Amino acid sequence: MKLIIDTDIGDDYDDIVTLAVALASPELDILGVTTVAGDAALRARLTKRFLNLAGREDIPVAIGSTLRTGAPFTHRRWAHGGPELEGDEPEAVDFLLRLIAANPGQITLLAIGPLTNLAAALDRDPATFRRLERIVLMGGSVHRGYRDLSWQGEGKPSTEYNILSDIKAAQAVFEAGVPLGVAPLDATMVALDELKRQLLFTRSTPITDALALTYLQWSAVAGRTTPILFDTAALAFAIDPSMFKVESLRLSVDDAGYTRETDGPANADVCLDCDEDAFQRWLMPRLVGRSARG
Repeated sequence: MKLIIDTDIGDDYDDIVTLAVALASPELDILGVTTVAGDAALRARLTKRFLNLAGREDIPVAIGSTLRTGAPFTHRRWAHGGPELEGDEPEAVDFLLRLIAANPGQITLLAIGPLTNLAAALDRDPATFRRLERIVLMGGSVHRGYRDLSWQGEGKPSTEYNILSDIKAAQAVFEAGVPLGVAPLDATMVALDELKRQLLFTRSTPITDALALTYLQWSAVAGRTTPILFDTAALAFAIDPSMFKVESLRLSVDDAGYTRETDGPANADVCLDCDEDAFQRWLMPRLVGRSARG
């Protein structure tokens, strides 16, 4: 699968975990990473540092929108420890459109941040943008929101951060006519618990050491100890949807930032639940190595 990752890496912890899992996934041919929101250039620097640790300097990184959000850049110090940018990094929208044009109908765009870069590419060249094979995005809330537990069945939908950060961009992307896979809060609130973190952080590889340090930086700023792997679940859906309950729905984004199920032909395959045991069995070997023991 040819993949581009569009990310606001550096705020919450799940983006950097998702990048680590993507790098460890043999199903993927990662064509590039684009950054979005806030200090997008520093996010690119963070991404390059992580790719260098993984020995994947061949993966290009493009700098996207500097949309302002209220999220703290929890990995700022780790990002500053990376190599200086060379100054010729591509601009995200140009980069996206160039890759789509070169690989028509073949690229999955994994969007795990605000959808600003995607909407800008759609606006600049809608014909080329619509030659994506599909977009898989982490965003929205259909039946369950942040406060609802997975075993509760249905709850109360929430406005979700990625959608709420740029509502107009989300509205444009949902109506773009590109095949959509949507991983909302309903199926993505999967925790990386203490036992799994301990196993991961004691592997003593360059990647797991980086994940341990950025976890500590995230936890200190966020005031929480257990990360939720929203974005990693979206990646899992892109690779192996059998772990999820998926329904074809018509979703739209209202002016308040809610994702609403509406009448009309389906425009998205939507994850409404996750088999968390299957997800963890899929996830952990990619993070700690398939032959790792205890």
